[in-house]
Amino acid sequence: MAAFRGSCLCGEVAFEVEGPFDRFLNCHCSRCRKATGTAHACEVIVKAAALRWLRGETSVARFDLPNARSFATAFCKSCGSPMPHLTRSGREAIIHAGAFDEPLGAAPDRHVHWTSRADWYDHGDGLPVED
Repeated sequence: MAAFRGSCLCGEVAFEVEGPFDRFLNCHCSRCRKATGTAHACEVIVKAAALRWLRGETSVARFDLPNARSFATAFCKSCGSPMPHLTRSGREAIIHAGAFDEPLGAAPDRHVHWTSRADWYDHGDGLPVED
């Protein structure tokens, strides 16, 4: 199986993910847009056991949005880069695709929470959309 490495901007945190990816998607929910400051979060989702920390796991902070059933984000405490985190159930890991250091050989295959997208965003990529 392929292994993909990633890290934060300052290099304090590094991780590895064993492929294949379960899902690779663009999430347009308002929470992901707010957390990333962009039109959508581009996320790789894998089973939790596929994520391995290489260094700096204690330098990762996690934020669970109060009153949200499942929204969380994680980031490097030093540079603020989005970092992998486990879902609240602990069964899956969510990794922002931009955190990987190497080409992934794959691309997102869908847009989710499409009806929540920013009104100024037009994808034009032909991928299926899901609400």
